[in-house]
Amino acid sequence: MDRIKVIIADDSDFVRDGMKIILEVDEDFEVLGCAANGREAVRLAKETHPDVILMDIQMPEMDGIEATKLIVERDLGKVLILTTFDDDQLVQKALQNGAKGYLIKNHTPEHLKQMIKSVYQGTGVMEEKMLESLAKGAISGAKEFGGGFDASGYSERELEIIKAVADGLSNKEIAARLYISEGTVKNYITTILSKENLSHRTALAVYYLTGKKA
Repeated sequence: MDRIKVIIADDSDFVRDGMKIILEVDEDFEVLGCAANGREAVRLAKETHPDVILMDIQMPEMDGIEATKLIVERDLGKVLILTTFDDDQLVQKALQNGAKGYLIKNHTPEHLKQMIKSVYQGTGVMEEKMLESLAKGAISGAKEFGGGFDASGYSERELEIIKAVADGLSNKEIAARLYISEGTVKNYITTILSKENLSHRTALAVYYLTGKKA
């Protein structure tokens, strides 16, 4: 496998340096550069053409939400948001701007690597605790505005896939649960996202749990 080319954008020297060290000692990754704010991240992405950008949300000059929007609009790479537990609303905005997932900062090195690989391979990623928090917020919104998940038009198997996504399972875990291949799971999810005009599995999970599309 070719090395996954990564940019790290965070205003904390400690976070940037720590992640850089973790990734550079692994032959599966190549760190193209680091940015201390969103503006630098966009410029660096344009210059180096990364596969994945690790993007902090709260940064000076330009935050990660706006930087994510510009990077996605210009097709400069896939964005994985770096977040803390109190960033729920900001994470949701970043996802709406096209981020492919989010990563809680108190991760292990192996978890960080796996999340990056998942995003690189086209799988949206989510942290279970953050998903629960986002879902609760969406539930409140759904109660206020009404509406619900529309299960019509879906086969029994598709609904099983959707429920598994909402449970926070990976493609591998869904495949094991339903005794089908990971490739089949990926195809199902791609079809379902297309039906609902959703860009990532996190939005699908929130929609299933709350009836509200983020």
